[in-house]
Amino acid sequence: MALTPKKRRFIDAIRGGASNRDAAIAAGCPEKSASAAGSRLAKDPDVVNELRKLNALHPVKGGVKPNPPPATQESPEDDPDPAGFDLGAALLHRDPKDFLLAVMNDAGSEPKLRVDAAKALMPFLHPRKGEGGKKDERQKAAEQAASKFTRQAPPRLAAANGKKV
Repeated sequence: MALTPKKRRFIDAIRGGASNRDAAIAAGCPEKSASAAGSRLAKDPDVVNELRKLNALHPVKGGVKPNPPPATQESPEDDPDPAGFDLGAALLHRDPKDFLLAVMNDAGSEPKLRVDAAKALMPFLHPRKGEGGKKDERQKAAEQAASKFTRQAPPRLAAANGKKV
């Protein structure tokens, strides 16, 4: 399973020197269940692998408990978009199908987001077998029946040289 934004925030807080509980709170878990959530996130295989990888690349030595950052009110515009979602790119596309194709083919997006876009795009490109309304089914049945039992054109009369009488 891919790293979710919550797991990424947890990893950032752990690398900053926070405890499991404090890191879980920083990741967005409720304070009442932060201790259990921190323990669960710390044991998560994806989080463990990512922490090992990051510590091997750039070891960080942080304090036991850093000073808490001052609480500031962030506006929704300042909040980074989750999982590489670009609102500006979304507004460029008039058709949802085009947007989903762009997200699916974007190598910079998170793999989970790309897979979700591909899943949402499937009904546009490959409709299910048997998917159709009652009217469509009746029309197809009528066309098949008509092709089997249509009336033959009457023969041309030899006396009239093929002209209408």
